[in-house]
Amino acid sequence: QVQLVESGGGLVQAGGSLRLSCVASGAIFGVIPMAWFRQAPGKQRESVATITSGMSTNYADSVKGRFTISRDNVKKTVYLQMNSLKVEDTAVYYCAAGYSWRYWGQGTQVTVSS
Repeated sequence: QVQLVESGGGLVQAGGSLRLSCVASGAIFGVIPMAWFRQAPGKQRESVATITSGMSTNYADSVKGRFTISRDNVKKTVYLQMNSLKVEDTAVYYCAAGYSWRYWGQGTQVTVSS
């Protein structure tokens, strides 16, 4: 069993930065893939970035060059560094873990104002 707790969301002006963190419980953290998803009002949840146990990363086209996903297996934490934020990045951001994204956090709100 893996439990995920996100933090770091908030209100920021366009062009600003935020760093999201997701702390995981459970002994299997180091061997499972992790990801950040987001869901904006009225839209479907979408994948933002993923990172494998081997540190391979993948990003949505909309965030490439602006967002960076990373993980610290000792701290059992995955991060999402978000730079050059845009109004359209406003969403609830979710941390997900495991194959087929079996585990989910409760989400953290990110609001980008113009």
